[in-house]
Amino acid sequence: MCWKCKKNISQYSISMRDTCSFCGEDLHSCRNCVFYQPGAHYDCHENVDELVKDKEKANFCDYFKVKREFEGDKSSADSAKKIQDAKDAFNSLFSI
Repeated sequence: MCWKCKKNISQYSISMRDTCSFCGEDLHSCRNCVFYQPGAHYDCHENVDELVKDKEKANFCDYFKVKREFEGDKSSADSAKKIQDAKDAFNSLFSI
């Protein structure tokens, strides 16, 4: 999934020069990696040696692994339904 447009990435393997076929953003970037973690050392969960300044541009990181889903990607309607289902299940525990 592209971090910018949230469209599914059909490619299984991502090279440094690959771009999103929908929005044109670089796919081999920190923002599109499973190890990207803002606030961590160099914003990476892996133990990288060099800072990548632009997290949205392609880079040569050997740890890169494409992130297939992003938190908050589900539509708000799906989230609202899950919340309501949880409330209904909770309330049903105490109904007589």
